[in-house]
This record gives sequence, C-alpha cells and structure tokens, in this order.
Amino acid sequence: MTPNARFKARLVAREPLVGCFVKTPHPTVVEVLGATDLDFVVLDGEHSPFDRAAIDACMLAARAVGCPVLVRVPDDNPAFILNVLDCGAAGVVVPHVTSPEQAARLAAAMRYAPGGRGIAGTTRAGGYGTRPLPEHRAQAGDEVALICQIEDREGVECFEAIAAVDGVDALFVGRADLTVSYGLDDFAAPEVATICGEVLGAKGAATGLYCGPAEDAAQWRARGASFVVTGSDHTFLIAGAKALAATIKP
Repeated sequence: MTPNARFKARLVAREPLVGCFVKTPHPTVVEVLGATDLDFVVLDGEHSPFDRAAIDACMLAARAVGCPVLVRVPDDNPAFILNVLDCGAAGVVVPHVTSPEQAARLAAAMRYAPGGRGIAGTTRAGGYGTRPLPEHRAQAGDEVALICQIEDREGVECFEAIAAVDGVDALFVGRADLTVSYGLDDFAAPEVATICGEVLGAKGAATGLYCGPAEDAAQWRARGASFVVTGSDHTFLIAGAKALAATIKP
C-alpha cells in the first residue's frame, strides 16, 4: 500500500490524524516537516504562493520521506485539481463548498471516469509510465481523498447532504470564514463552537478542523473530529524564535 493509499484508508476509517499547514513554497520545508511524527501536511495553495512548479517540487520532497501531502486548492477549478493530483497529491482540500451539487462535481473531478479526471500514465501519480494504465486507473481512487471545507452559512445548512455525496471523504470546518459568514468577530464565540460541533458530528464522512497549537484538541475530538490540522511552518518558526529569545534576553 502506498503512503497515499494508507493515508486515505486511515482518513476514511476515522483514525486520529494530525497534520499542519505549509505556507512556504519550498521543498526543504516539506522534507523537514514530513520526516516528523505528523501524519500529513497541507500545502496552502489558497492563501500562500503555491504554483504548479512549487507544488511539484514539494511533492517530490514529500516522496523522499514518505509523507502524504494534501493541497488546499484556491477554488473548485477541475483543471487545477487535475494538476495537483498528477503531481502525486494524496488529496485536495477544497474551500467554500456550499452544496451537494458542487461536491458531486468535485468528486467527479477526482475520478477517472467519463467527464471526470483526465488520465495520463506518464505523470508522477502514474509512476511516469512504469505502472500499466489499467492498473493506475483501478488504484487511483484509493490514493486520493476529497476533503470539502464547510465555512459558509450555505454549507452549514446542507453539510449532511455534502457528507453523503459519493466520493466525499471528509469535511473540514473552516472556523475563521465561518465566523465571518455568520457576521461574528470572535473566532472562539460560543455560537461558532456550536456550529462546529454540529458539522463535526456528520455521519457520512470523516470530519476535522484547524486547531491552534496551544488549543485543546480533545474537545473537538469529543465532538467527532478525527483529523486535526494544527499550526504551520510560520507558527513553528515564530514560536521557536520567541522561545529562544526569551531564554537569552533578560
């Protein structure tokens, strides 16, 4: 079983998983973080400057240390999703999924089927032509995961239907945008926590969310979250620098 297939199997089985965001588009960052005890990393292609070349290089570094890589894509563009999967991603995190119809289109973009993902065996995902095309097509579905972000009022109103779409493997709650969507200012507002708890209890797919490094993740696991994204290379750098300075400065 490949690292990507193993990751998807664990995600779907709702095993406890922890990963982090990567904001810096450089392969060394992925190589270093991928060699730790994290279960996966997420390249933040929505809020950070990741183009295809950067994603490709980071994916290669991740392969060197056997780390599954998800990519948070900028939007639901099937062409970008195709590029990411061809590079060898373990899956995509798609922001602002607001309907089961949108989720169904995304699921189709992940599959080698009529009208879906374009197939080429010469990509990294296809083993650069070393894996027979029928074998690649048959195994590809087990090696990529679709994670839909629920971060809008419209998405919350139909999250159960989104989770029930065939091909949706997990829901990821985006608390920051969710807060804005409901006209609130406090990321930790009780209303936001209540909404998060409802979505995390979805039955048709695994669920998870972003959890700050200093935040207690146990409360979210108790509400149904099986995977957690916590911190990023940026937060680790800042925290490490502050801790170092504190030990030296009077």
